[in-house]
Amino acid sequence: MKPRLSCLLPALVTVLTVLIAGAPSAFAFCGFYVSQGDEPLYNEASKVVLAWDDGRITVTMASDYRGEPKEFGLVVPVPVVVKKSDIRVVSMNLVDKLDAYSAPRLTEYYDPEPCAPQVMYEMAPMAGAATAAPAGIAVRKSEQYKVSIEAQYQVGVYDIVILKAEESAGLVRYLTDNHYRIPAGAAEVLGSYIAQNMYFFLAKVNLDRQNATGEKFLRPLQVSYRSPKFMLPLRLGTVNANGPQDLLVFALTRNGRVESVNYRTAQMPSHVDLPLYVRDKLQPVYRAAFERQVRQDDMSNVYTEYAWSLSTYCDPCSAAKPNSVELYALGARWQYPDADGSSTEADNASRPLVAETGFITRLHIRYDRAHFPEDLAFQETRDGNPYQVVYSIHHPATGDLSCQAGRAYQRELPTRYNKEATALHDLTGWDRNDILSAMAQSGEDPNELRGPLHQPFRNHVR
Repeated sequence: MKPRLSCLLPALVTVLTVLIAGAPSAFAFCGFYVSQGDEPLYNEASKVVLAWDDGRITVTMASDYRGEPKEFGLVVPVPVVVKKSDIRVVSMNLVDKLDAYSAPRLTEYYDPEPCAPQVMYEMAPMAGAATAAPAGIAVRKSEQYKVSIEAQYQVGVYDIVILKAEESAGLVRYLTDNHYRIPAGAAEVLGSYIAQNMYFFLAKVNLDRQNATGEKFLRPLQVSYRSPKFMLPLRLGTVNANGPQDLLVFALTRNGRVESVNYRTAQMPSHVDLPLYVRDKLQPVYRAAFERQVRQDDMSNVYTEYAWSLSTYCDPCSAAKPNSVELYALGARWQYPDADGSSTEADNASRPLVAETGFITRLHIRYDRAHFPEDLAFQETRDGNPYQVVYSIHHPATGDLSCQAGRAYQRELPTRYNKEATALHDLTGWDRNDILSAMAQSGEDPNELRGPLHQPFRNHVR
């Protein structure tokens, strides 16, 4: 079994510092894993949903992990003692639906018959509330460690403890003596959060309760609280990182696009015409495109992959849009302003659907400790211009091409094929000869493909 593990987002620090669908390397985590077993745990994949509304933040995060510990948990800095009513578990399907809806996509077109009335077809193939209870974690006396237990809750399969620490050495000893395996190098990062007067949110999975649910995956944890700063901590995520990590951030806001404040935000290349043979290869194409862009930018950017108003129809759509009830469950409380925010899934299911309002921004970050030494800070802009990563393929006409327009169309095809091969090379860095060979197998004649390479695509910095 390979569960997904949720994470909570701390959003406030005193210094202004600031996550593919097929991404290749380890995915990020805003805290670090702690384990009672002998197997090291590495964060493999993270998706975080941030709903931001005028100083109120709701965070939902799900992460994959590797290893088979007897028991594991996570440690995350938070700016306040989170109330038990503000901690929930949500369905992983909600996060997956938002991911699918905003993911890079491929459109498919059929050229009109030049000797007949023109017709074009298009399709897009790609595509519980907390209750106060003894936490169940074996907690030893904390005074000797200069650590105080501020709160304990039980949330579904999670046992929650919120700590306040005076020094990092004491916190590390406390966690170690309570059978948490702390990654090397954690003390320095923990100390920086202690200096900022942060609390520490410990979420530990009770495997007995998890097994009793019969569910294959852990359900994401969600936390909500007020904060003057819209932030995401990255530094703890690098403590037990096995190389560079990727993080997908799905930001839900009322008014417009979200961007990073202290790292450059750039748009991934989009609206690129590609060869026919990539029709079923969107994931490897985008994986290579993202890796190439990260290399060119020296792993220094936050990348926008999608930005679109919820009140307007995406064009094209790769999956169903989350409805107002689902968005509310993910923290977009403005969908139902009269609700108190403490609803259960049953409460949400009974809500009437209303017109969705707000904005979705999908950001993709690949980072390590050297290139992203600060936590991420975000801002909501008033920019409502739509944007998405979309590639296109075009099937050539196959009917009667004997008319003058048909003969002219045939003469233009080699030039188009050449441009498509060049575009794929520029986008991914793949060998052009390999591209031409693959195109030949899909019916595009490599003997007609000639000409110098064009200038490579450049991402558009916002």
